[in-house]
Amino acid sequence: MKKILFVCLGNICRSPLAEAIFSHKTQGLNYSCDSAGTAAYHIGKQPDHRSIQVAEENGIPISHRARQFQAEDFEDFDFVIAMDRSNYSNMKALVNYEPKNLYYMRDFDPEANGDLDVPDPYYGGIDGFNLIFQMMSRSIDNLIAHLDSEK
Repeated sequence: MKKILFVCLGNICRSPLAEAIFSHKTQGLNYSCDSAGTAAYHIGKQPDHRSIQVAEENGIPISHRARQFQAEDFEDFDFVIAMDRSNYSNMKALVNYEPKNLYYMRDFDPEANGDLDVPDPYYGGIDGFNLIFQMMSRSIDNLIAHLDSEK
């Protein structure tokens, strides 16, 4: 079973939404996933109400309690997927080696055009959450295709 971890800053907006999208799209397949944050701001909290709203509007169940990323996650997961450059760097700084399983979410986005960041929608409105939903849904489709091709 391939294990995927989605990581953002606080683990209440982007990463739990990515986790929910991935879980929904791979239901019944041999994958598992989780999400975490590089910061400890929201440990134990549910996803942001706007992430929940966007997930529900797209027919995707979402249930998560925020947790902080740990260096051991590199050993526990086959793919560790960062939402942006800052979180990618923060995770790499926790280990003294080059993690071979660390990726950007938008590494899998055919529309990325060199922009690797999934923008943090926290300080904006629902439109930002809808934008990242579409961005992550596209990326996750290609991630799943990549995972399937490795079998």
